[in-house]
Amino acid sequence: MTLSDLKRLLDTRIAEMEERIAREIASDGTLAETACILRSIPGIGPVARAMLLAEMPELGAISGAQTAALTGLAPIAHGSGVLRGKRAIAGGRRALRHVMFQAALVAAHHNPTLKAFAQRLRKAGKPHKVIITAVARKLVTIANALCRSRKSWAVQAG
Repeated sequence: MTLSDLKRLLDTRIAEMEERIAREIASDGTLAETACILRSIPGIGPVARAMLLAEMPELGAISGAQTAALTGLAPIAHGSGVLRGKRAIAGGRRALRHVMFQAALVAAHHNPTLKAFAQRLRKAGKPHKVIITAVARKLVTIANALCRSRKSWAVQAG
């Protein structure tokens, strides 16, 4: 099997899996509605939408802080008593966190609200990884809030 044959085979299998995922989502009314809400958010594409639906069935039923903790995007303090360490992210659903990082990279450029947020952090001198982590956390928090209210994304006028 040549490299081009392997690539063609993999592309076919990926397309089949994507179609199967789309059919599963469409077959459930509530899941389909949630998928539409998630897809309305600039930065959340088909992969992030499918991962959120699969990995976070509690989306829309929990608080923003719980959402961030479940995805592993909540800052965890490393300190004791008067000792204050740096905060870091840890735990949560690792595969979902990685997908949300990719979605955050897109959102930081194409979602007007999150683009302004990322620029504010950049001007404040925050490192790139901190900015993307903050955008990912905000993105998953927005997704949770929209799923809770059952409303699609709308850009704020102002």
